[in-house]
Amino acid sequence: MIIKLLSKAIGHINQKIAAFGMAIGVSIAFVNVIARYVFDASLTWATELSIDLLLWSAFFGAAYCFKKDAHIAVTILLDSMPSRVAKGMLIISHTVTLVFLLAVSYYGLQYITQVVYPLDERSIDLWNMPMWVVYLVIPISFLFGAFRVAERIHAILSTNHDRILKESEAEQVLAGMGMGAKEHKENENIKHLNEMVKEVEKKTGGML
Repeated sequence: MIIKLLSKAIGHINQKIAAFGMAIGVSIAFVNVIARYVFDASLTWATELSIDLLLWSAFFGAAYCFKKDAHIAVTILLDSMPSRVAKGMLIISHTVTLVFLLAVSYYGLQYITQVVYPLDERSIDLWNMPMWVVYLVIPISFLFGAFRVAERIHAILSTNHDRILKESEAEQVLAGMGMGAKEHKENENIKHLNEMVKEVEKKTGGML
C-alpha cells in the first residue's frame, strides 16, 4: 500500500514538474524575445530562469519515461534470444541502469552538500537565489528514475519468461495509427501486416 502511494506521488510530481517546467520555461523565453526585439528591453532574469525550468522539466520528464518504459532501446539482440535468456538480459540491463541512477543521485547530493552549499554559490540574475536549489534536480530526478527502474525489475521478476517481451516499437507505431498488430495477426491480413512492420523497422532502423 505504501509503495503504491509512493509510486503515485512520484508519478504526480514527475508529470507536474515536467509539464509546468516546460510550459513556463517556454513562455518566459517567448516573452523575453518579444521584449528584446519589440520593446528593446530584455529581462535580465528570463534567460537563466527559463534554462533552469527547462532543465528541471527535461530531467523529471526523463524520470517519468522510466515508468512508461519510453526510453529508446535497441532490442534486436534481445528479440532474437530465447525468452528465458531475454528475461535474464533484461534483469541485468535494468540492474546496471539502477546502479547508475543511484550512483548519480548519491554523488549529485554529495556535490551539493560538500561543494555548492559550503561555498554558498548564488545566482546573480535570479535574485541571489542559492544555486543548490537548482542543482537539486540531479539527486531528486535520478532517485525517482531509480525507483521506477526498481519497479520494472520487480515486474520482470514476477512475470513469466514467455510473456516478458512486449510487442516491437514498429508494432506500437502501427497500433497508434489504428492498426492493432495483435488483432491483425489473427486475421487474413497477417502477411500484409508483417510486411508493414518490417518496412517500419527498416525505415527507423529499429530506433524510433
